[in-house]
Amino acid sequence: MRSERAAAIALAAILTLQLMLTLDAQVMTVALPSIRADLDFSKAQLSWIPNAYAITFGGLILLGGRLGDAFGRARVFLIGTGVFVVASLIGGLAFDPISLIGARVLQGVGAAIAAPSVLALILTMAKDAAARARGMAQFTAISAIGASAGLILGGVLTDLASWRWGLLLNAPIGIVVMIIVKRLVPDTTRHRQERFDVPGALLATLGSVSLVWAFIHAADHGWGNGGTIAFFAAAVVLISMLVVAERRIATPLIAIHLLNDRARVGALINMGLTLGAQFSMLFLIAQYLQQVLDLNPLLAGLAFLPLTITIGTVTQWVPRWVVRFGALPLLVPGGVLIALSFVLWAPLDESSSYVGVLIPLIVHALGCALIFTAGTMVALDRVPDADAGSASGMLQMVQQIGGALGIAVVVSVYSANSVENEFVPGLDAAFWTAGGLAAVAALVALVTIRGGGLGHQSEAGLVTSGSEAKDGGSTPA
Repeated sequence: MRSERAAAIALAAILTLQLMLTLDAQVMTVALPSIRADLDFSKAQLSWIPNAYAITFGGLILLGGRLGDAFGRARVFLIGTGVFVVASLIGGLAFDPISLIGARVLQGVGAAIAAPSVLALILTMAKDAAARARGMAQFTAISAIGASAGLILGGVLTDLASWRWGLLLNAPIGIVVMIIVKRLVPDTTRHRQERFDVPGALLATLGSVSLVWAFIHAADHGWGNGGTIAFFAAAVVLISMLVVAERRIATPLIAIHLLNDRARVGALINMGLTLGAQFSMLFLIAQYLQQVLDLNPLLAGLAFLPLTITIGTVTQWVPRWVVRFGALPLLVPGGVLIALSFVLWAPLDESSSYVGVLIPLIVHALGCALIFTAGTMVALDRVPDADAGSASGMLQMVQQIGGALGIAVVVSVYSANSVENEFVPGLDAAFWTAGGLAAVAALVALVTIRGGGLGHQSEAGLVTSGSEAKDGGSTPA
């Protein structure tokens, strides 16, 4: 009885860390106007608050999984959590844009180290199939709830105290999690690795950073600026080096052979573009609600509840629709719906009401619900068991980096068309650009995915694929 209680406490601690990592992706979004006022961010610099976390998280997560295999999941979990806690303290005490962005980078590093070990520890601790199923269900629920709860929690903390508490609260919670895991969770078997693909992880991260920075730099200094051109050139060189390195190394970070499947590549691109559009929406609408509609941070967070409820409700039905109709008939309409939502948002101005935000928000949620599940199924379809972790990590990497790049592109367009000390000018151009990303996502699916997009039509197989994706932490909404 005592051992069962200890296992339950350990599981709760591990799930708490997963919730923290998921919350952190959005907890700062609602606080962006307050952060900008406190630390004197420019409009373009502000996008680095979500992007710095997303890029390092996405760029290093595959390496984090390999570290867990080699040195033990519990040990690596503790190291990653420790890094995340320290980074959260630094961010909560930040005194200028550089210190906060640096803390967000370090948070992403900690998350990338800890996150791949979360599900592995849950499954390792389970005594039987029923316990494994319960653990996976709890993990999935935490991942789905966390992002939306992050918007609300960020609003509560910013409104009642300060945006800094969205970071500072991670420290005591993280320390308690580390103590519990250290005492109650035995380490997993270590699998010796011939070589870690550290160069691949660094090239993936630096290439993404260079590309994002190029767009941000263009927004502040122009597309013909020497610095802008240099950053774009660096991104091309680094990404090219990554492709060459991954083809030559014996144990590549990115499983290149998985990209031989045309449908999988199309699904990954589709998901990356979709997350770029969605992250851009959250970034812009969160500020519009506060700066134009004059909602306080708490109400701004609650204003996103229709998005969460719609996605959560519709997603339950999507696996059945994929079984009946295939993935393609869902991916294309999904992209069209998301693009339509931005068309509906484009006319927003100072005289608009929340209704002008709400209707497109529901349209947007419907599109996301179709794409997130169907796209995940295609991306993980027919993946051998030996490559399941790599495929899931690749999907999560594409989602995080795609989201960061989407924000960078949209914000660069917004900044280029904005007016100093006014928020609305430039919004229409930004929304049209984000809608363009969604439209391209639909076109990519139409061109690359054939015959429904799946290699099998058994409902059990499809549902399993979707669950694997969520278990890998890829629930983005």
